[in-house]
Amino acid sequence: MLKFLTTLLLCAAAQAATSSATLTVNAAVAISATAITATGTATLTGAIAGSGAFSGSIPLTATTLSGTTASAPFTITLSGGTLGGTLIIPVTLLEGEATSGSGSATITTATGSYAGDTGSFPTLAGSGSIGLTGITLSFTGSGTITTGGTVVAPPPTITAVLDAASNSPNLAQGTIFIVKGSYLCPGTTLTAFSIPRPTVSPDGVQITFTPAAGGAGTNALLWYEDPLGGGACQLAGILPSTVAVGSYNVTVTNGTTSAPMTAQVVQRKFAVFTQDSTGTGLTVAQNVVSSTEYDLNRLTTGTVNGVTISPAHPGEYMVAYGTGLGGVVGDDNIASPVYDFTKNGVTVNVIVGGVSIPALFAGRAGYAGEDQVNFQLPSSIPTGCTVSFQVSVNGTLSSATTIAIAPNASAGACVLPGYTTAQLTNLDNGATINAGAFSLTQFSITEAPYGTIKIDGASGGFTQVSGFQLGALPVTYSSVTQGSCTVIQVTISNGQTIVSGTVTNLDAGQVTLSGPSGASIPNGGVMTETNNAYSLSIGYEGISVPGQPTGTIVAGKYTLTGAGGSGSNAVGSFSTSITLGTPLTITGGLPSTVTRSQGLPLSWTGGNSTDGVEIIGYSGTSTGTGTSAVTTATEFICTTTAGAGSFTVPASVLTQLPPTPAAAANGSGSLAVYSGPAPATFAPSFAGGSIASTFSAQVGTAATVTYQ
Repeated sequence: MLKFLTTLLLCAAAQAATSSATLTVNAAVAISATAITATGTATLTGAIAGSGAFSGSIPLTATTLSGTTASAPFTITLSGGTLGGTLIIPVTLLEGEATSGSGSATITTATGSYAGDTGSFPTLAGSGSIGLTGITLSFTGSGTITTGGTVVAPPPTITAVLDAASNSPNLAQGTIFIVKGSYLCPGTTLTAFSIPRPTVSPDGVQITFTPAAGGAGTNALLWYEDPLGGGACQLAGILPSTVAVGSYNVTVTNGTTSAPMTAQVVQRKFAVFTQDSTGTGLTVAQNVVSSTEYDLNRLTTGTVNGVTISPAHPGEYMVAYGTGLGGVVGDDNIASPVYDFTKNGVTVNVIVGGVSIPALFAGRAGYAGEDQVNFQLPSSIPTGCTVSFQVSVNGTLSSATTIAIAPNASAGACVLPGYTTAQLTNLDNGATINAGAFSLTQFSITEAPYGTIKIDGASGGFTQVSGFQLGALPVTYSSVTQGSCTVIQVTISNGQTIVSGTVTNLDAGQVTLSGPSGASIPNGGVMTETNNAYSLSIGYEGISVPGQPTGTIVAGKYTLTGAGGSGSNAVGSFSTSITLGTPLTITGGLPSTVTRSQGLPLSWTGGNSTDGVEIIGYSGTSTGTGTSAVTTATEFICTTTAGAGSFTVPASVLTQLPPTPAAAANGSGSLAVYSGPAPATFAPSFAGGSIASTFSAQVGTAATVTYQ
């Protein structure tokens, strides 16, 4: 959110003034038959600080790219208005022929609170790169912005209208929801409203739902106003149960009225509250330990901030909290009477670790807009620290979250492979898991009519995961281990994969990959950074992709170096290496059909003798469509070493996979063999200590396979 100096914002009729600023533009370029367009972000720092959405377009004409530079009209959309002007771009950068160049920009038009402003940035250092998504450009340089002489308070602007639990669009009747945006509230501190909640706050804020088809609007019941700083504000409210299903224009009034944002009101859309309010990760749920003790579901047993916590246990009763079961008859502005939707024609089931459990109660229990779902875990329920959790309402599933379930009735903690109970306790008390991982990959697959295609690349980054978001760690599936093979059972419902979580990506500065001369690593090996995640497209083999690199991963030594990031949570500089052997060559190639009862013998040559080898097979089928879609799959992973030269996947493993139905029946199967050396470990400095990290490589081949 771009904002001028406080003195300018508060001045109703200030004199024109010139302030120094630095402009940075990051944009992706798309080329069509009629124009070249660039979209991304623009950031101003210095005397003016903030960011907004950037867009620019150059019509394609006979003279557009005839010179050394191209002129791109642009706009920067801000919370208080827009800035517009012209960006001068070197043609060599725009066409991807060069990786650096110099441009300039001027601001000639402005609207809203920036009306009359102008700007000049005479020298912008530019850089460009070509990746999997096409050409990306960056420009940065210093200049000035001159205010137009009159600055008015910015109007309220809505950026999102979401339910308050999963943070997703579409609101159920009677649900708790949030509105995000800028200048939505005038205060500087969080203000919460108790029952009876106002429809217009004491400082004049109101949220109005007006039917898109026309008619009178309805004001929501206000729950809180939360100024977040820099003009940002989040509002929360209850949508009255009387608001009919349909499309609405939502506006916020704060002195002036915002532009409307469209929102859909539906009869029901249950969403689960999570403990860090992200809509993902650990569910807000209680374990019923006794009639007088309801523990907050966590990883270990104890207390946090005076609240008793524990993991759930098989056979235990639980209560989960959310919003969106639907409207109720009566006033949403009083303590809600008890109302059980399951006794009024609504079918509610809880899905825990893929097990469907009928709800014992689902509905209001004293709090307007808030629903609770009561259920009992079976004694045979899957256990762990990230057991998937969803609620099905008339067959429609909520977004996937997690709960923690201890392995037995006497256990005081859930089980997370690789972590001790003491470490889990630290996570319950606010600790984080910090880790870094980078990998080289070469994926080869044979597809008609193209033949064999190889895709080479590198990616990675450094992440921070809280105890609420352990689902973001490598997933532990329900599995059975036989010797050196593991069989994994997976159920995917309503388009949801196994539950994931939210991670914080950490800044490592510029990261560069170097390797053997035969690899021809493009862009000098500098990896593309997007939101502190790093990637590098090395090349495509066996197919020509216009504008894409043609490097390859070959045997030899690869070195990864990082310059180190900035800020309090930055990763320090580092350098680490890994040595690849020759890729495995599968004798006779991968089969197209596998007879499960006969076992699967594979042999190969190549690789370092100590390289790890993974053999991965998959067979699954899908039923239903849309919200009713369910995919049931079984996968095996067998491990050995390249020096072994061969491996036979036993029939006892293969027969646990279902026969692969025909593609027409939504069946699919695959087989892949990957190899690589043991990961290199390194530990750059981080937050007063270090961050355990790995650099690995996987080179493999895959094929579509029918298991019979």
